[in-house]
Amino acid sequence: MRAAGKLNGRAGQAVLPRLRVPMSAYVVDCGVYVDGVRLPGRFTHDAAIDEVRERGEGFVWIGLHEPSEEQITGIAETYGLHELAVEDAVHAHNRPKLERYDDTLFMVLKTVCYVGHAEPTTANEIVETGEVQAFVGRDFVVTVRHGKHSGLQQVRRALEEDPEQLALGPSAVLHAIADHVVDSYLEVTEAIEDDIDEIEAEVFAPRSTMDPEQIYVMKREILELRRAVMPLLKPLRKITEGYSSLIPHEVRSYFRDVEDHLSTVAERVAGFNELLTTLVDAVLAKVSMRQNSDMRKITAYAALITVPTMVAGIYGMNFDYMPELHWNFGYPAVLLLIAVACGLLYRNFRRNNWL
Repeated sequence: MRAAGKLNGRAGQAVLPRLRVPMSAYVVDCGVYVDGVRLPGRFTHDAAIDEVRERGEGFVWIGLHEPSEEQITGIAETYGLHELAVEDAVHAHNRPKLERYDDTLFMVLKTVCYVGHAEPTTANEIVETGEVQAFVGRDFVVTVRHGKHSGLQQVRRALEEDPEQLALGPSAVLHAIADHVVDSYLEVTEAIEDDIDEIEAEVFAPRSTMDPEQIYVMKREILELRRAVMPLLKPLRKITEGYSSLIPHEVRSYFRDVEDHLSTVAERVAGFNELLTTLVDAVLAKVSMRQNSDMRKITAYAALITVPTMVAGIYGMNFDYMPELHWNFGYPAVLLLIAVACGLLYRNFRRNNWL
């Protein structure tokens, strides 16, 4: 149903507002953009694409959050989304990738979120991951999110405040999403770098009792971050090299900047992994040294105990004809001998840092 005419952002062109349609729980937003300006009113997915194709300009941006296969079927049929890509979008847990299906691009990006904690040495989780998939056609963008932290409202708002950028079409939306995701990588790596500095200080602190298990927890989180970052390098490089005509040259230049930022993140992540490996080796070396020190102390004390034990063993053999047994100063002399022998051993052990 259509009501009386209303003017949109372009002077003189009437826009007939749509009947307000309640959004489904899985449809976060559905907007129609012409010349970088969002048309007023709310649209269903089929009404939105009809509006764009009737006009012969503009594009649709639909945002979905964790839809089921039944929920996304109608959108997939209306927009001609490939069934294999739709299956990936529903089930998630994909590696970052870029695929081309006829006149549609399908891109998967892993999102990451830094999990706040009091101490990195006691945290069980540092990085939480999610997923964003984007279907890009000539007149539409369909984004599918998985995870609580992967919201794109901020991206949509920023683009709507920049009509010149949004007027570049669906490829500009894809660039904004990729830029947002990679910027979050930078933020997470900066926070992790602070955690690793704190762990490093703890490892090399005097009398530190750092447990190597906690460093392995950090390495596991870095590995999770690495799985999100490293595979994305190839899709971004394919875009900058002109993989599809859906990404015009003007937008590909923006993707080069995103690729540079991602390369910086990849270098940081690789450095984190090497540093944590070094810290694990350092902790294990300190544990080994502490064990060696403990063994030296145990050996030294055992030697000190051996002297009186040996003397007591000799005089405990119950022989009748031992000269010292009938000497008035025999007992004090034996005690003095034991004390002198133990004192000499103790001094040598202390000099050699065994005690």
